[in-house]
Amino acid sequence: MKNQDSILIFGSSGQIGKSLIRKFTKNNYKVIAVTRSIHQKGYQIKTQSNYGYLELEEIKSFNDENISKLMEKSSVCINLIGILFEKKNNHFNLLHSDLPSMLSKLALKNSLKQFIHLSALGIETATDSLYAMSKLDGEKNIKKNFENFVILKPSIVYSVDDNFTTNFMRLLNFLPIMPLYYGGQTKFTPIHVSDLTDIIFEIVEKKITGETIECIGPEVLTFKEILLKILKSINKKRILIPLPLLIAKLNAKLFQLMPNPLLTIDQLKLLKYDNVVSKKYKTNFDFKMKANKKFDEEINRYSFNWTSGGQFSKKKIQK
Repeated sequence: MKNQDSILIFGSSGQIGKSLIRKFTKNNYKVIAVTRSIHQKGYQIKTQSNYGYLELEEIKSFNDENISKLMEKSSVCINLIGILFEKKNNHFNLLHSDLPSMLSKLALKNSLKQFIHLSALGIETATDSLYAMSKLDGEKNIKKNFENFVILKPSIVYSVDDNFTTNFMRLLNFLPIMPLYYGGQTKFTPIHVSDLTDIIFEIVEKKITGETIECIGPEVLTFKEILLKILKSINKKRILIPLPLLIAKLNAKLFQLMPNPLLTIDQLKLLKYDNVVSKKYKTNFDFKMKANKKFDEEINRYSFNWTSGGQFSKKKIQK
């Protein structure tokens, strides 16, 4: 039986998924959180909700039958699944194009009120990036399959649980020199995870459909400015050096050999393009959905983990 206040979330173990579970269950929605490994991810997901509001489901095979069983109990499906680099069994086209296409078809078949899909900002011009092209294919498939879609295109999403600011804090904590790709001039509009969560919650509450929304924070920052803010926050001084493109490519080729690459060739291609509003779509601000959290203010809340003295250094600064 379909629960009119039940939210089905794919990709529930990431920073956005966990934040959404907290937001929706706090507001009396039941959440069905899907994971491919309950043993690895389940304990993290379970802590995000009060008892009775969260149902944890393990799906090892994403097929029509398994997914339909969950959609039959839901009114809204949110797809957060995405990867930044390809692994042996996880390919861009599979997760960014084929899976959203399947989910949107099943959303139609199971008469869902909304299918909300997380894509990415600034990918329209990145025609040489496999990541960007797979994301765009996913968007096209969804729009073709299901009219009650909402496609969200956020810039960098950051928080204490991210893989962006925390990685750079860790690297800048011990690296004396940090390379600047494309001179560090690529522009971003970072949005805090709690602001993005509020936007998604309002979309469900207001029953918005048929929209593509670019989700941005209040600031436009270059890559260099982001690194400088992180350095200030962790109280470190480092040398930032613009890296020639040829050396940057060699750098990326070496990095992508790692199990969890710091940089890949495809990501280097993406860094050529600004991660800002395209003006092709409305933004969250056009829908009166504000995202006002400032980058430096928010990272200061958790950057003490990478400063000398840890939390005690934070207390000292606040005096």
